[in-house]
Amino acid sequence: MSDEIMSAALSPEEITAEQALRPHSLDEFVGQQRVKDQVDLLLRAARERGTPSDHILLSGPPGLGKTTLALIVASEMQAPIRVTSGPANNSCRRFGLNPLFAGRGRNTFP
Repeated sequence: MSDEIMSAALSPEEITAEQALRPHSLDEFVGQQRVKDQVDLLLRAARERGTPSDHILLSGPPGLGKTTLALIVASEMQAPIRVTSGPANNSCRRFGLNPLFAGRGRNTFP
């Protein structure tokens, strides 16, 4: 039996491994071509205008790439992002906070 204490927080090694597995751009994102095309159009338009992107709502069951796409959008817009889990969203909303967002403007991913 291991003496390690389990924690909900990711270790630096886990963060590095997760970052290596996820695509970092729309070009690297595999599948969902229609979604990729729509997000690409939205991001290109925002860059050409020199403004933050319009709001994007990503929804669906687990495993479709919603978090990955949110990370890609933040990366492509060179904006920070904070990611949280579904159960934490409910407690955040009680206090009027947006659980997922990218900076510079108000790009939200509820």
